[in-house]
Amino acid sequence: MNLLDIATRILEEGPICDHCLGRQFAKLSTGLTNKERGSALKTALAMLGHQKFKEGDPSLLKRLAPCTRQVRTILNINGTDEKCWLCNDLFQSLDIWVQRSLELLKKYQYDTFLVGTKVSGLLAENEEILWAATSSTIWAEPLKSELNREIGKLIQEETDKEVDFDRPDIFVLLNLAEDKVELQSSSLFIYGRYKKLARGIPQTRWSCPLCQGDGCEDCDYKGTLYTTSVEGLMKDPVIESSGGTDVVLHGAGREDIDALMLGTGRPFVLEVKEPLYRHFDLIDLENSINRSAENRIEVKGLRFVEKKMVVEVKTADADKVYRVRLTFSEAVSEEELKASLDKLCTKIKQRTPSRVAHRRSDKVRTRTVHFAKFMDLDADGATICIRCESGLYVKELISGDDERTKPNLSELLGTKVLVKELDVIGVKHARLKKKN
Repeated sequence: MNLLDIATRILEEGPICDHCLGRQFAKLSTGLTNKERGSALKTALAMLGHQKFKEGDPSLLKRLAPCTRQVRTILNINGTDEKCWLCNDLFQSLDIWVQRSLELLKKYQYDTFLVGTKVSGLLAENEEILWAATSSTIWAEPLKSELNREIGKLIQEETDKEVDFDRPDIFVLLNLAEDKVELQSSSLFIYGRYKKLARGIPQTRWSCPLCQGDGCEDCDYKGTLYTTSVEGLMKDPVIESSGGTDVVLHGAGREDIDALMLGTGRPFVLEVKEPLYRHFDLIDLENSINRSAENRIEVKGLRFVEKKMVVEVKTADADKVYRVRLTFSEAVSEEELKASLDKLCTKIKQRTPSRVAHRRSDKVRTRTVHFAKFMDLDADGATICIRCESGLYVKELISGDDERTKPNLSELLGTKVLVKELDVIGVKHARLKKKN
């Protein structure tokens, strides 16, 4: 069938608006909108039918009469225009959907947006019926695609905001099935570095393993094993500035709960869920976090980044520098310790430590110790400095973890050695891009 034959078949299915008729031929490059295309097709068919009518063949006009006003006029047939059976005259109420959207958008700060549509079952079924009956799928555009585009253009005219198909600040969902508009605010991402100045603070919320955060007698019905976290200490100031609902901290690795994080700090990206505001002063936020978390954590260098920075921070190569306070089961000399530290600077074969085996796959990983330097030795123990590849468990490097880590300092010294205190004093992270 040619284009006019298919258009005639479509019109025979019942009353159809110009938008819906034109949309069945949207993939034909004509430079027209769907509405213009549909109107042109109806006009062309009416003219063709009128010509045949004059030649004594009224069949085409009669086929078109149910849904084309000008054809009914030619045939002197009375009747009222019925609703479009395909979209139920949805395109006559675009302004209503736009106003609903704008009312919800008022409370948000955003620069970009995107419109999406969730069609009702009836509208989706109507479209499938039409395509099956008329073979118009080859050129057709889905109903929701035209709605997204047309309402998107109207919102853009009203707000002067840009449409972004990749990662919009706000996603406007037209829920036709439930006759409502829903907004989804994309997460906001803030890069920075943090220091942890007190021991006993985990990096992120640590849910109680027994109740999984619901609250039980074992965790005093708090749902967590620790009263706060680095993430938690940042949360309230960030929520106050952004109007978000929650935060998630993505760190470049993590230190043990009982370790300090010093030096220049650990790189992180803070994800702010469902923010209302996207433009606020990060210096003020930095000061607010540092005041409220004084002597526990300190943040610096905050800047807005894109989502891809999360992956970059979590996967970029980084060496860690540790200051380690050691205790020995038997006395060792400075010379023995220095000699053993020299031997420790090599490839380390480390099986998943027993203390984390419940949450990490049991496998052997190879990591490198770049240097291990003696700092001091006294009657209570010794202090050393270690620089190693990311992913090496330093406590097990010292203790051996029942031979799960080889070589280890205990084995090299021939006596049991444990970590008394562990401080991260440097995260030698690969240079991260300033613009994302």
